[in-house]
Amino acid sequence: MIRLENIGKQNGKQIVFIEASAALQKGEKIGLVGPNGSGKTTLFRMITGEEAPDEGQVSIDRGTTIGYFSQDVGEMAGRSVVAETMDGAGPVAALSAEMRKLEVDMGDPDKAGEMDTIIARYGEVTEQFEELDGYALDGRSREVLDGLGFSQAMMDGDVGALSGGWKMRVALAKILLAKPDVLLLDEPSNHLDIESLIWLEEFLKNFTGALLMTSHDRAFMNRVVNKIIEIDAGTLTSYTGDYEFYQEQRAVADKNQQAQFERQQAMLAKEIQFIERFKARASHAAQVQSRVKKLDKIDRVEPPKRAQKVVFEFRPAPRSGEDVAVLKGVAKTYGEKTIYDGLDFHVRRKERWAIMGVNGAGKSTLLKLVTGAAEPDTGSVARGPSVKMAYFAQHAMDRLDGDKSIFDMLQSEFPQAGQAPLRALAGCFGFSGDDVEKKCRVLSGGEKARLVMAMMLFDPPNFLVLDEPTNHLDIATKEMLIEALANYEGTMLFVSHDRHFLAELSNRVLEVSPEGVRTFGGGYREYVESTGQEAPGLRH
Repeated sequence: MIRLENIGKQNGKQIVFIEASAALQKGEKIGLVGPNGSGKTTLFRMITGEEAPDEGQVSIDRGTTIGYFSQDVGEMAGRSVVAETMDGAGPVAALSAEMRKLEVDMGDPDKAGEMDTIIARYGEVTEQFEELDGYALDGRSREVLDGLGFSQAMMDGDVGALSGGWKMRVALAKILLAKPDVLLLDEPSNHLDIESLIWLEEFLKNFTGALLMTSHDRAFMNRVVNKIIEIDAGTLTSYTGDYEFYQEQRAVADKNQQAQFERQQAMLAKEIQFIERFKARASHAAQVQSRVKKLDKIDRVEPPKRAQKVVFEFRPAPRSGEDVAVLKGVAKTYGEKTIYDGLDFHVRRKERWAIMGVNGAGKSTLLKLVTGAAEPDTGSVARGPSVKMAYFAQHAMDRLDGDKSIFDMLQSEFPQAGQAPLRALAGCFGFSGDDVEKKCRVLSGGEKARLVMAMMLFDPPNFLVLDEPTNHLDIATKEMLIEALANYEGTMLFVSHDRHFLAELSNRVLEVSPEGVRTFGGGYREYVESTGQEAPGLRH
């Protein structure tokens, strides 16, 4: 359906692709992977025609329809969420709008002279609308929106009143409703809670067209794709299988290539040693020349291109007492909505609590109560006297000074630390080389989150409270964070929609719902086994 043939592309001084080739066939579901800045979005834009390759060509079968979801959502305002979504259905939405206009015209006395024409056109439009199953469009729109977490009230409300994250969901709903031949999805799992993620997984698994997508959610990628295309140093390499299989194959390929490289280097060293030893002897001149020619003709094996894995290690945190946080009889309301009423909750040393619950159930509110960012209406919240707490939430980014560079920010936080440890810290969180000179004001949301996380973890607390810490982190950074937190000796309380993060780090689960709270003695894996569901909103 889509072929990339010997693509070459350069952005400024950066060479993005060199003679890169790949194909997307009918029914394939492909995950596109590669480090940040490797060219994933550029590849999407070349397929959609927004950018052209410098060399080679992008071929798309005639008549193929493409739906492209990107993080760059345009303006949305002036109509309901469901009407905005229906607009994604293309011809059906246009026909629906024309039908409504013609219905108004038929009731307009001033257009009595045109009535025959209006009625005839109305008949044509209605027939086309029925052929395209237009009467089911509203229902289909609401089904998709419901799957992505919208309430009926939100569906009928003004799309312009939504936050950026909810507008992203509307943009995604429009693409899914259109049912194109090919879906191009750039980070569709961002801004989705677990319930919506699982719904989207099922939708994409049942989607009969072709799919090319990026995602920082490893579990999501594993369940949807059956092939991986990797961008690495300007080339495209295809691996048949899910993300886990790709990781295994890539590790095997790297190991084999490293072994080949080392064998060839050993052989070359011997040849060069012979040449150096005998090049001045006339008796060996023919042999030396023969070996020089042989070396010139050898295809050199390159070492694996994959960057070495960066590991972040916690310095030992001070030990806390056994009682880290105790909530007794806590009540909390916002307006007329009661979030908690008589909540008792006890966090003990070394416990790692994952907080589960649907949107609006009170997960973030609980973290605010524990950290003191919100006060209970009644009841008490106490933290142990030796608790050294760090709280990560979206507002934590406000502590960054836009005029300072990344390195200046780290240095101002830790004036006693040397340059080398701070540069190593920055490197662990994805800021290598000249990146540390970037001003904080130009950082993306994900970069800001990484910097704040680095500042929090360098001088380790013994109680970590994390509200969606993995938002916008790529898979490699998430893996580094999970590995670091797995070895962390302190206590954790966190909210996350990343199932891999939940499974690897929790040893307790607190589920919050309108009916009250429930606790589970094991971690997320045991919670799933006990409830039979991956998230509370999936139980009916």
